[in-house]
Amino acid sequence: MKVCLLYEDGEHTNEESYYDSASIIKDLGLKTLFLAAAKKLVYENGEVKKAEKEDPYLVETLRSVMMIPLHTKEEIEYRQQILGDCIRHEELIRGLYRIACTVVRKWGELGRGPREKMQQSNPVMKLTADIKVIHLFCDSLSEIRTLLTDQEELSSKGLCAFHDGLLREFSQEREEYIRRVLDDISFYTDGADQEDEGKNQVVRPRIVLEAGLEDGMKFSSLKLEELSSRSTKFYKPGSTRYKFQEFMNSRIPDSFSAVKDARISEQSQILEYGIVSYLTEELKSLMEGFQTFFDRLRYQTAFYLSAVQLLRQMERIGIGWCFPGVCGRRDLEFSDLKEFVMGLERRVDVIGNSCSLKQKDLLIVTGANQGGKSTFLRSVGIAQIMMQCGMMVTAKSYQSGIFPRIFVHFTRREDSEMNSGRLDEELSRMNRIVEQIGDGSLLLLNESFATTTEKEGSVIAYDIIRALKEAGVRILTVTHLLSFARRVREESRDMPEAGVEFLSAERKDDGTRTFRMIRHEPELTSFGLDLYEEIVEKKTQSRS
Repeated sequence: MKVCLLYEDGEHTNEESYYDSASIIKDLGLKTLFLAAAKKLVYENGEVKKAEKEDPYLVETLRSVMMIPLHTKEEIEYRQQILGDCIRHEELIRGLYRIACTVVRKWGELGRGPREKMQQSNPVMKLTADIKVIHLFCDSLSEIRTLLTDQEELSSKGLCAFHDGLLREFSQEREEYIRRVLDDISFYTDGADQEDEGKNQVVRPRIVLEAGLEDGMKFSSLKLEELSSRSTKFYKPGSTRYKFQEFMNSRIPDSFSAVKDARISEQSQILEYGIVSYLTEELKSLMEGFQTFFDRLRYQTAFYLSAVQLLRQMERIGIGWCFPGVCGRRDLEFSDLKEFVMGLERRVDVIGNSCSLKQKDLLIVTGANQGGKSTFLRSVGIAQIMMQCGMMVTAKSYQSGIFPRIFVHFTRREDSEMNSGRLDEELSRMNRIVEQIGDGSLLLLNESFATTTEKEGSVIAYDIIRALKEAGVRILTVTHLLSFARRVREESRDMPEAGVEFLSAERKDDGTRTFRMIRHEPELTSFGLDLYEEIVEKKTQSRS
């Protein structure tokens, strides 16, 4: 049975991830987001009491799913609808994830994986494990069906289809038949377990068959008439009561004791194994469609549980959210968009920005140092990644095109691992991006080529960005290369069709930064003296 909670038409396990996902995660700070999503918040009297330790599987699953973009509006809306149901019915997604995790763990304990090869040399151990796995599957599927049936007003196409599929593949009639057979052969597993535990009751088989006996006390012409398991009192072999029970059994017409004759005992064990093996294989064929079901269920529900827990983190720090909409690739419009990672790290609400770009291919952000430009760029990048995996974004509203190929080029601090200068390193990274980038891609540049002189950096930035723009790449860049910015401004001033927009970090007359981006032409300064005067003032005050 397919789960299909991530993709409507299948599992899509081989989808292509973003190029250089490691750089996207590092430059946008997504590791903080992954860790926050993996922690369950514990509430007491409506207030957050604590955050539990992160679930490593949730961390890795969210990392994996977020780095594989969706390609269509329909795919995004399919996940958004399921996530909406999960938000309204949090106990459902937690229950599904819990059940799937339990099955995978217990299945491993019963011999799945490397231990399964070890069991091949012991057929009885393998058969016992198979029966217990079928029990585990049956109990878990029944619990899932009950969990889904108990939920009212599920509206998403994905969860409704999942419920309907489960009802078809694991109907009440099929469950009843499986349980009936499991009850009949329960002596094969339960009996031994109960004897080992020293309990007063033990499960014994009742096998009624027609058979002949050949030389050597071998059965012939076997025909199974009845098979069942029954619970009876357990008496220690050799005890008085045990001997009395054996005596009474021997008084039954046409009966014999398998205990007193080793040959009959061996034949009985072979018979029991053969009958149970046959019935177990029949049950395994009925459950064959669920061999990969629980692995897929665990993976896919882990994504939605992570998203729900991430939303609870938003609520905790007071950041609003919405489900984003899809529009044309040359449009980008959002209201009160906030840099979520910064909010998570500081555990406070942060200043948001609003923007409306229509038919634009290039956005250049300039303005005052420490004015929030890089934060603004990261907020767009984080929102775009979250949107393209079907999640909510931290904004009142957000609309953007879909870019299955996203690239980031952020300035890096020099470190001991660099084998060349910073500019060479930047150009090397840009060269790798250019080899992969193409029409319909999105490129985020954060203070790129600022590691050389302003004049040289401006020339490099102008040539590369112009070529990429002409190749159909959408570019959002934060820059201190004012010569580059003003050159682009002069060329596009009288060309509305140029598709270029300029924003600037707002700075009030007294030097105060509002951390908001406003429409403004590139200026001739980044107001670095503001920061210099602030530092000098702080040092003067500390000395006095």
